[in-house]
Parts: sequence; structure tokens; C-alpha cells
Amino acid sequence: MKPSTLIGLILLVGLFVWSMTMSTSRAEEQAAAQRAKAEAAQTQNVRSGSLQVPELSPLDSAKLAPATLAPAAKPVAVDTLKDSAQVAEAPKTIERKKVTVENDHFSVVFDNLGAKITSIVVKALPDSAGNFPEIISDTAKGALGLKIDGVDLSNQLFALPENTPEKILVDSDKSLSFTFADPNGNKVIRVYSFTKDGVSIQQSVKFEGFRPNDYEIIWDGGMKETEAFPKGRSFGGGAYFFSEVIFNDMYSVERETVRDKEKFNEKDGKILWAGMRRKYIAAVIKYPEASEATLTAEHFDTNGENSKDPGTYRIKLSDYMHDNATIDFDFMILPLNWSEIKSFDLGFEKIIVSGWTWCGADVWFVAICGFLLWLLKFFYSIIPNYGVGIILLTIVVRSITTPLTLKQLRSTRGMSKLKPQLDEINVKYRSDPQKKQAAIMELYAKNGVNPMASCTGGCLPMLIQMPVFFGLFMVFGRAIELRGQPFMGWITDLSRSDVIWNGITIPFVMPDGIAILPIVMVFTTYFQTKQSMASMTDPAQQKMMVWMMPIMMFLFSAVMPSGLVLYWIVSNLWGIGQYALVNRSRRLEEQGSTKFKGKKVQDAVIVKKK
Repeated sequence: MKPSTLIGLILLVGLFVWSMTMSTSRAEEQAAAQRAKAEAAQTQNVRSGSLQVPELSPLDSAKLAPATLAPAAKPVAVDTLKDSAQVAEAPKTIERKKVTVENDHFSVVFDNLGAKITSIVVKALPDSAGNFPEIISDTAKGALGLKIDGVDLSNQLFALPENTPEKILVDSDKSLSFTFADPNGNKVIRVYSFTKDGVSIQQSVKFEGFRPNDYEIIWDGGMKETEAFPKGRSFGGGAYFFSEVIFNDMYSVERETVRDKEKFNEKDGKILWAGMRRKYIAAVIKYPEASEATLTAEHFDTNGENSKDPGTYRIKLSDYMHDNATIDFDFMILPLNWSEIKSFDLGFEKIIVSGWTWCGADVWFVAICGFLLWLLKFFYSIIPNYGVGIILLTIVVRSITTPLTLKQLRSTRGMSKLKPQLDEINVKYRSDPQKKQAAIMELYAKNGVNPMASCTGGCLPMLIQMPVFFGLFMVFGRAIELRGQPFMGWITDLSRSDVIWNGITIPFVMPDGIAILPIVMVFTTYFQTKQSMASMTDPAQQKMMVWMMPIMMFLFSAVMPSGLVLYWIVSNLWGIGQYALVNRSRRLEEQGSTKFKGKKVQDAVIVKKK
């Protein structure tokens, strides 16, 4: 076969393959376009035909408050709903009604406009007057609104069963149902269930006459802070207040501060529960099992005048119905008591304290915090005063870490003794690095000092202690157990600053008034820092460090919880005593060494004379 013929055949085959590929590709594109068009048409047909919301009549519009007006239907009573072709009697008007349900843990107000929650009062976290907090920020928008196939039912009137009372006291298992019906007889039935001592509101949404494609659970009202914010501006004052979107995506428990609008879990992971938290309370929507739902969160401000309030969020959970005939979930109201929320075994304790997943801190650091809090509560069970418990806990922690601290001090002192000789070597061999290094190693060997061991003895103890110190910082700043708990005298609430006089305030330092513990903390920090910096040879650097730490701690301690400041004061006092004992031991050792050295010299002189 001639080369030209072979080349021609190859080109023909290549052209044939290319044309077939292009044809297949065009066919696939056309098929995909047709499928997308058919799906869009089907979705449009389902949405337009499955649930309809006619316009609200002028007469019905006048019955609703302006803030709640929406393009809603004039609903008909459940007992008169039939096929549109078979309606035999005039529809009855559904009146606007609110129902309060109360059990041992909360009091919840339901509005049949949207069959949503418009108020939640938690029977925990009472204020100084004994009043319980309401935790929904915007009660007009409320929580647990619903969209079905893009139709927003949040502003549609749902029918209640006849003779439904305005208040239901839950003394046994009870339920409350709401029914929305469109002109075609399609129904959305929302059933809320309660138990006497449960923290959950169980929700089941059922459908009659149609099967929806998708849904959205809407919480537009946000979440209100239960605690009073500091009055003035301060350094770090907002660090002890929280406004976060929280969720368990089956990988870890996440706590997110959303600035604008953000979607979570859209492409990866599943949602087991999601919601919001403030300092001492959280509320979550929990599915019976992990869901493919997408969580969307959007930030909004609740009080423009109070710059301390970080605001709250609008959140929604959206998903396709898949093969589900109902939408089931629990709305859980959770005061953040560690032992109580941990008992659900759903990772709720990580709402209080979490950690980096890349190093496993979401397991071991959370466990450390849990143990420290357990130890604090154990001391409280013996002596029912959390202030005393903090002191005992501090003593236990410092006792455990003292051997590591002493090792660090001995290591630092051993290296400092060699500093003059190291300086001489550096000067003598400054032009010959190899000889300098050899001389330094010879000096270390002669004095039995291992520089690597000294580094390990100095740095490793601090690294080991840091998780414990951070754990205590987290526990004392977030533990609900300290809320409203007195210690002694003027310290009446270990979760807040110990203000004794609010007649005088210091902007950014003591915004609520003059407090005592921060001042005591400054003095103890100064003396401890001065002791620890005594080994520094640079006077300027030593002076700067001695003053920098107390000033920095003073700026933050004035707005710290007084329990946390109390911990630092006791820890400082322990450190001062520890340094004093170590320095005393060193002086006695040096005095003994000097006496022994003089005796040896004297004996040597006597021997020489003989």
C-alpha cells in the first residue's frame, strides 16, 4: 500500500470517528436539554397545581395586622373542605388565634397565621427579679415558618380544631394541630406534640391531596440574648457573649459567625441538627436521622443602639422530599448545662466548647474542659460555693503542673549560669564558627548540660500546661453553673464583673463601674512577672515585660467574669509562693556551697603549712 493511500485511509477513519463523536455529543446535549425542559415543566406544573394561594379579599385583609399582610387566601374551615366541584355549603371564615402551650421547661405561643411559633419563654435563666427570658428576637416573624414547593405558608391562616383553648397546660403527652387547605382541597397539616418534662417540640407535617417536591423550614425571628450587656465600651467585653449559627454535619459540630449570608452543607455532609446559640442557651432543629438539607444563614442586627449585641440570624433548612411522605423534626430548646445536653449523645456539649478537628482537639480538648467542669461541680457538691470550688480547682491544677514548672525553672537557671562563659566563647571565637561551636559543646559536656534536654524541660512543660489553662479559661467564661452564683461579700455573681460602685466608670477599662478583683489581679500579676523575669540580663527588656503583662491583663480583666479573675488571682498567688520557695532554696544552696568552699580552701592552707 502506498504511503499516500495509508495516510488517506487514516484521515478518513479519523474524520469518521470525529463526526460520530460530534453527533453523539450533539444528541446528548439535545437529550439533556429536553430532559431539563421536561423537568422544569413538570416542576412548574406540580408547583402551580399542587398548592394554590388565592388573593386575600379586602374584608379579610382588614382583619389582619398590617405587618402580617400577605397574598393569602380566605381559608375555609376544615370540616367544609371538599372537591372544588362538590362544595355544597359556604366556607367559614378562619379567625386569627394564638394558643399558649406550657410544660415544665418552657411556655410557647403558637399563631395560626402560619402555624408558627411567635414566642418562647424558657423556664431557666431567671433575671435578678426572677423573670424568665423570651428568646425570639422578632416575634412577628417567629420561628418554624414553612414553604412547600415555593409557596410560603408563613402568612396563611391555618384552621385549628374546634374548642381549642387559648392555653394548654401539658400534664401528659399532648398535641396541637393546624390545617391549611387551598381551594382545590389540598391540605397541609402541621401537628406539634409535647411531653410534660421534655425540652423538645415534636413537629410532623403531613399532606393530603398532593405530594410536594421540596420544602423549607424558616426561622426568620432570630434569637435574643438572655444576659445584660455591659453598658459602656470595653476591651474584649464581647468575648464573653455569643451569637452563632450551630450545626452537626456528621463530620463535626460547627459554630459559625455569619456576617452576611452563607450556605452550609450544600455539596458535602448531612445535617443532623442545626440552629442558633447565645451565651447560655441554644435552640436547634433536629432531624430523626441525618438529612441532605441545606442550611442557609443570614445575619441581621437586633438593636442598633446597643453596640455590644452582635445581632442574630435568619436561618432556613431546605431539601427535596425524596421518598418522604411527611416532614418530621424536633425543635429543641437547650439551656447550655454541660451534663444535661451531653446526655442526649448528639454532640451538643460542643456548642459550649469545641476544638480544631485537624489535631483531634474537638475530642481531647472538649474532654479536658468537661473534666474540669466536672471537678468544679464535684467541689461544689462538697462545699456549696462555686467561689471556693474555683479556689480548690486552681490549687489542684497548679499542684499537678508544679513539677513541670520546677523542671522548667531548674532548666532555665542551669542555662543562665553558663551565660557568662558562653559570652566569652562568643567573643573569643567570633571569627571561627566551627571552633566556637566545639567550645560551646565542650562547655555543655563539662557542666553536664544538654541543650536539647534544657529546651525540652523548658518548653514542653508549658506546652502541656497550655490546654489546661485554655480549658479553665473556656469553662469559667462559659459555664452556666456560675451564672448568678455568689462567692463572698461584694462578689455576688461569678459570671459577671464584681462592680462595687457604678457611680464612676472608666471608658474601655471599667465600663460598668469600679471593680476590686481586677485591681488585685494587676498587683499579683506584677509581682509574679517580676519574679519570673529576674533571670533576664537585659534591664530594659526586663522592665518592659514586668509592666506589659499587668497592663494587658488589667485591660481585659475588668470585663471578665469575676470567677475567671478569681482563678487568675489564686494562680498568681500560687506562683508567687512557688518562686519564693525556689529562690529561698537556691540561696540556701549557694550559702552552703560558699561555706563548704571556704572550708576546703582553709584545709588546703593548713595542709600546706604542715
